[in-house]
Amino acid sequence: MKDLVRIANGQGFWGDSILGPVRLLREGPLDYLTLDYLAEVTMSILQKQRSRNPEAGYATDFIRMLDRLLPEIVEKGVTVIANAGGVNPQACVEAVLEVAARHGCKGLKVGRIEGDDILDRLDELRASGEELRNMDDGEALDAIRDRISSANVYLGAAPIVECLRRGAQIIVGGRLTDPSLVMAPMIHEFGWSMDDWDELASATVAGHILECGPQCTGGNFSDWRKVPDMARIGYPIIEARPDGSFVVTKHEGTGGLVTRETVSSQLVYEMGDPSAYIGPDVVADFTSIRLDPEGPDRVRVHGVRGRPPTDTYKVSISYRDGWKASGQLVISGPDALAKARLCADIVFERAAMDGVEFPEERKTVEFLGTGVCHRGIVEAPGDPPEVVLRIGVRDPDRAKVARFGMEIVPLVTSGPPGVTGFAGGRPKPQEVVGYWPALLSKDRVEPRCTVVGG
Repeated sequence: MKDLVRIANGQGFWGDSILGPVRLLREGPLDYLTLDYLAEVTMSILQKQRSRNPEAGYATDFIRMLDRLLPEIVEKGVTVIANAGGVNPQACVEAVLEVAARHGCKGLKVGRIEGDDILDRLDELRASGEELRNMDDGEALDAIRDRISSANVYLGAAPIVECLRRGAQIIVGGRLTDPSLVMAPMIHEFGWSMDDWDELASATVAGHILECGPQCTGGNFSDWRKVPDMARIGYPIIEARPDGSFVVTKHEGTGGLVTRETVSSQLVYEMGDPSAYIGPDVVADFTSIRLDPEGPDRVRVHGVRGRPPTDTYKVSISYRDGWKASGQLVISGPDALAKARLCADIVFERAAMDGVEFPEERKTVEFLGTGVCHRGIVEAPGDPPEVVLRIGVRDPDRAKVARFGMEIVPLVTSGPPGVTGFAGGRPKPQEVVGYWPALLSKDRVEPRCTVVGG
């Protein structure tokens, strides 16, 4: 058993900087590199891509990253764990093997985790008594059944641990929970069982701290003036110990800041009941967390308590929920706000003249520069020198949304003076993705682990 394991996260979301994993690999020692690519809406986008191309449906940025770094990863013996498989882990693994062959990385073992995608099983599951009602309002799935585009279970750490046990150095899964990417190496390296609740809870906390990348090392931090060299902000690393405690840190010499405050800020991110942070493997009590500064850019986390998990998995279901379009114009002063209000009125009046109307709840009108980000908290300026008009609609009828988009550009010549800042053409209708959270009995899901190569 190792006495210390270094685990880092180099991707907080699909679209995060490629420099995250590059720098983590090159700027200091590392045992595990985790990469979190998925969000709820991402699954629907990937499912749509796969419906058009059977070889698509995974995070292609992951493959580009490996193409750049795989020889170094293999040479340094770093294990990579990612949920980049999206809705097509098999195609993603095949792409990984192609990269390995191209770089001459022989003997590389790649793990594939499946079983989270239940899109094709929805009717079977409902027939067996699984209602999959909306967790927020209890609505029956019938309300959206014919519009569902993806359905994925949030899997935990166990299948990742199995891939590690079989010697995989690159592990790819679909909708693995964000913390599980970090939990699995700790379970594997320290020989914990899946009912060591306090240790699993501590690993969950570690994963939660790391999951958003540098958001725990000074990114998005309220006291941002104290954060040095943010351009070179260090991505987070934990130094984990067998007792479940760990230190949050970053590579020496990098920018950013690791303090009790930066770590605390990330801990409350997306938090519901802090005494019951529910994951597929354990329920963690965040009120039991103890944070102790341990020198510059080092915070020790310990004392975390956990209890057994629930008997259900959370399911992320996305569905087609109509269409939207929005556009922006810059309105310059004098009287910028008054002119912007008139522009918004003109757009909707002209659309109505052509038989296209929208109820108020399906309209969006914002005047950026008048305090809309902190409305009710900060005093709005009386006469701003310029205003950005942001105007949009949402509707089940695509044609109505498209017709609305045609009335924004004409304001340049048929509205009040001072209208500028328009570029990119008229706004086009975009499909709205709705989110439907549900619960599913764990005994109806069988995660599958496959290791290839070697």
